[in-house]
Amino acid sequence: MADQEDEDYLMALRMSMQHEPPEPKRSKPRENAVPVGSSEESQEVKTRRLQRELMADAAEKRMMAAKSAAAAADAGSASKVGMSVVGAKEEKSGGAGAEGLKGVDDCKGKNVNLGEELSPAEASQLFSMVFGCEVTKDVLAQWSNQGIRFSPDAETSMGLVQHEGGPCGVLAAIQAFVLKYLLFVPEELNKVSPNMPQNLGYRRLPERKCVSSDNFASLTEDRKSRALVRSMCEILFLCGSNRRAVIATLSILDCDIEGSEDSLKDEIIARALEGLSIESGSDLQKILRVNTYTTHESVFQRLEAMIPVFRSRMGAMLFLISALLSRGLDSVQDDRDDPSQSLVTAPFGHASQEIVNLLLCGQAVANVFDGRMDLGGGMFVKGISTTVEVGFLTLLESLNFCKVGQNLKCPIWPIWVVGSESHYTVLFSLDTTVQDENELEGRETQIRRAFDAQDQSGGGGFISVDGFHQVLRETSINLPAEKLDHLCSTGFIVWSEFWQVLLDLDKSLGGLKDSTGLMGKKVFYLYHFNGIAKSVSNVSQGNSGGETPVQRPRLTKLKVSVPPRWTPEEFMADVAVSSGSGGNDSSGKDTVVEVAKPEPSQHAPLVDCIRTRWPRAICNWVGDPPSIV
Repeated sequence: MADQEDEDYLMALRMSMQHEPPEPKRSKPRENAVPVGSSEESQEVKTRRLQRELMADAAEKRMMAAKSAAAAADAGSASKVGMSVVGAKEEKSGGAGAEGLKGVDDCKGKNVNLGEELSPAEASQLFSMVFGCEVTKDVLAQWSNQGIRFSPDAETSMGLVQHEGGPCGVLAAIQAFVLKYLLFVPEELNKVSPNMPQNLGYRRLPERKCVSSDNFASLTEDRKSRALVRSMCEILFLCGSNRRAVIATLSILDCDIEGSEDSLKDEIIARALEGLSIESGSDLQKILRVNTYTTHESVFQRLEAMIPVFRSRMGAMLFLISALLSRGLDSVQDDRDDPSQSLVTAPFGHASQEIVNLLLCGQAVANVFDGRMDLGGGMFVKGISTTVEVGFLTLLESLNFCKVGQNLKCPIWPIWVVGSESHYTVLFSLDTTVQDENELEGRETQIRRAFDAQDQSGGGGFISVDGFHQVLRETSINLPAEKLDHLCSTGFIVWSEFWQVLLDLDKSLGGLKDSTGLMGKKVFYLYHFNGIAKSVSNVSQGNSGGETPVQRPRLTKLKVSVPPRWTPEEFMADVAVSSGSGGNDSSGKDTVVEVAKPEPSQHAPLVDCIRTRWPRAICNWVGDPPSIV
């Protein structure tokens, strides 16, 4: 073990004196390695380690001084790159504890520590938890070639770009929080010093109800960058139960790029990542470094400095690892119903629902219903335990494969990650009042919550006769005897049949039938963003030939009309109403009052998702239909 440590020390000194980036060390991980700083370290080992750190630090200072002198003598040459793959001790919040090997400047003129290595056992557990034991190179390539960066296209400049399938669940969750900050809490972006109280994620809506403009092209790069940093900070603390956040980076990204332009930073980091592949826990252990923080301010500053790293091709994977470590690997496994399965699903490498739920609510649960479901015999499965900042809708609910609970369906902000069979996108509104319930919507929510509380089928939409009578008592529904007998005749009650009875049951009896036909009607606008670059029409002003297809992310504006709380058939059929005795004209004929028909609905799979949130919604848009794949 001592020989191995001496070898590490000599390697550190050699690399610290190099002017060109060295190749990362590829030695095998040490067996039975004792974590740095643990109580199991002998005094001799601790002394040797401290000596090495001090000597390497001194060598690095000599190297930095020599580089500064050379730069001054070279006509003010400002760009310099130094690389080190030597890990540092974990940087504690508030600067407590001994400093380990210092990294180079963090692009703002401040030296930062790279952090601690994971133990071989921790790295192996992390890799197998994420990718499993039989992951393909194609899946690994998807996850190691996706940065977190905004679209260069003006119309979709507020959106994060995705290159291919795989990490879309991570990007969509971050995107949802970014929109929260850009649209609804922009005042947080203007603060020089972060002011993020522990309960920031659970405050109520601000006074402003509607964003005045959808001109996303006007967003500055600084505003978008700060929104991204705030979003990542909030997610990591959410995963860390508002007590801590862990940030992961790579040892080979210790770059001195002070004063460099963003494009040069990206180029330097891309060069450092050339040839890098992570195919096992051993590979991860060699290059992954982590730091733990306990204050929002320290996390904000660290993330702000690391934005060029998260823009790199390893960005999405590093953020997922940061979220998992913030939660704690053992806690992640405790959250899950089946810890034996990988979080990245085979064979196509999609982000699992557990990953999305971790980023949205801080727990890696596999289900989307509210609370937890008791399966009997002391067994239960876990869902979403609390209201969330941004929500989730899924096409699978419209296909009756699951039931999204109210916690995800009705988030604090009108922003939803949208899941299909193979992709995640984002739906949002500029108006917070789309979440407000009118009288009949509130009544429907009350009845549905009571029904779901008795549903032990995992969201299948049926309950027992005893459970049904409990629902009727809780919601004060007075069903006629013949309707009650009909619903209970099979021994269980299906929601869809119960719903039709409620639509036909007068409001005075606890139902939803409204003789005026006006209650429940609303019209609003939603926006759908798909980060995968697709071919879209581009009308060029200088091109008389018309439209030119271009590749870019998709943003679609939808007009959503929710008709009155009747069945669609009733609403469409009732196009004329005869007036009473006071409605005759001079000729003695009845006056016919036309009832406005809704616009014909356009259809796409996204509409089915929207209808899980607003039943009977009629959606219209201009141009190509929105895509959720």
